[in-house]
This record gives sequence, C-alpha cells and structure tokens, in this order.
Amino acid sequence: MNGRQWIIALGGLCLAGCGNSGLAGLPLGGTRKVLVAATSGRSVTPPSVPRLPMATVFKGEAKFYSVVAKAERGNWRSLPLSQRTLMVARELVGTPYLNYTLEVDDRIESPVVNLTALDCWTYYENALAIARMLRYKPGPYKPQDMLHMVEIERYRDGVCTGSYLSRMHQLEEVFDNNQRRGFATNITPRLPGAVRLRREIHEMTVAWKSYRYLRSNPSLIEPMGRIEARVSSLPIYHIPRANVRAVEAYLQEGDICAVTTTDLSAYTSHVGLITRLNGRAYFSHATSDRDKGRMVIIDRPISDYLNGSNSHAGIIICRPYDLPPSPLWQHNAADKDDTKPNNS
Repeated sequence: MNGRQWIIALGGLCLAGCGNSGLAGLPLGGTRKVLVAATSGRSVTPPSVPRLPMATVFKGEAKFYSVVAKAERGNWRSLPLSQRTLMVARELVGTPYLNYTLEVDDRIESPVVNLTALDCWTYYENALAIARMLRYKPGPYKPQDMLHMVEIERYRDGVCTGSYLSRMHQLEEVFDNNQRRGFATNITPRLPGAVRLRREIHEMTVAWKSYRYLRSNPSLIEPMGRIEARVSSLPIYHIPRANVRAVEAYLQEGDICAVTTTDLSAYTSHVGLITRLNGRAYFSHATSDRDKGRMVIIDRPISDYLNGSNSHAGIIICRPYDLPPSPLWQHNAADKDDTKPNNS
C-alpha cells in the first residue's frame, strides 16, 4: 500500500448499518447467502477533464490491451461482476509489488493506472475497473475508459477535481461513499460474529512527509486532518480472526477483503480479493512479502492467512456492484441499425 507497509495509510474500511441481520443461511454454490439491499437512484459521473499527460497517468498499455482482447474473445462481459473481476485479477497474478504508484505530480491530482506494478489497493481497484468497464460501455476500449472506472471508485462521489483532497485516502471512506451511491455493500455487519472497531485515524497528518502531495503543499495537512476525523467517526465493524473460518462460506468470489490490524491507530493493514477454491475462501493480493516474491499472488485461505501474523485482527468485506450501463450501448445499437440496407 501507499504508506507504511504495516498500515494501509490509504485505507481502513467502512460500512453503513450495524448488527447481524439479513443472513439467509442457505447454501448457494458452496457458499451461504448474505442478503443485501437493492440499489436505486444510481448515476455514473462523467470522466474528469485530463489534467496530466497520458504517459504520466497510465502505464502498462500493452497489458491493458492484452487483457481486454482476452476478455472480448472469451465474452467475459456475459459473466457476473464477481467472476469477471476474478478473471481480470488472475491476469494480474505475478505483477511486481510497488508502493506510491499514484503519487505522480507535486500538486495536480488525477486518476492513475499502473499495470506494470501494483500495491494491494491498486490490485483490487484495477481488476474491478476493467471488469466494470466491460459491462459499462461497448468497445473498442481505451486507457481513458479504465481511468474513468478508477475515478468512479476512488474519488469522492466519483469526481476528481484536480485536488489531492478529492481522492479518498482511506478505504473506509471509499466503501462508505460507494455504498451510499449504490455501487457496493459492506456486508461485514451482517456476518455472524461481527464486532465494532473504534480507531483514531491520523496516519497521513502525522506521516505527511511520506506523501509527495502533502510535502509539496503543507496547506493540505489541516483539511486532511478534518477528513481523517470524519473517517474516524464512521461505524466500523470487522470479523475477528477467531470467527473468520466460520464465515468463509458467506464470502463470494470478487468480494473485496481487507485485513484489520491490532494497531490502534489504523483500521486495516492490507486488502485483496476473495477467490473460491476447493470449497474455501482464498485470499488473492499484491504482497510486499519477499518470501512470497513481492508480487500479486493467490495465497492461502483467508483464515489461514490471518493466522500467519499476530498483527492480523480480522477482516472486513465489501461486495461491489456493476455500474448502470452507459447510454453508449443505445448509440452503438443505433449505429448498427444505420448500416442495414434500406428496403423501402
């Protein structure tokens, strides 16, 4: 992640609602259902105007076009978002781990994609972005389309204003904001054994010298502190490590899985995706662990992963949704109709 390796400096996790209601408890393809509220009133913000050169904000075009071509050949668009996300995520396995790939300028903020190197957050974010893009609009696809998907996920209310403060730097705010907009549900409080966490988030204001934009513009530190205070006040639930094995059956492919930390100044230390193998919920993530190759891997089942470190407290699970389809699908159909011969 961007920041100290033992803290997700750009993230903890959010949720809205509380309690363990909404459990159907019925088997479904080796998992149990968690009922989530239907979404309504969703709208997709348009992409922001370009503010930095494409060569600065997008790296890995060859990988992008390779994944998109494979997705088109395999008709991944027809798959549910969960499966689509995992198909893309598996194409990223082996990508090297690298921090601070979003820090590309001293003052101008822009959505950024780097498919040549990933941290734990950008791994899930990029896999989800391509997966959503395939269903959101028709091809041919270009890097700007993926940047738009990243902007919708990462920026407050889906809008990058060009200010560093418009980017959501804590995952708890990302999850809360996307849930309010109808693009995800944090299912954690509905899982058996969920308990509330309370933390005071102040990583970025304390370690501001670690962040290029804050170093270059210290006037942002005070408003960043106000954002961290708001994030600290969100109701945060997690599944404690001792309870995670029992909830594996409720986790689905493509669920965003954050690892909570025992450190009292942060909510989470890591994030990745759930993939189901052999009836278990495995953890796929970009790891900085040298023993695991410092790259994107499919690791152990999530409960086994948590038991590998005393600093792992538990997990938080967010389930993303597809975006409402772009009107470009209608335009695309109209264009095809225009090519038909006139038989009148």
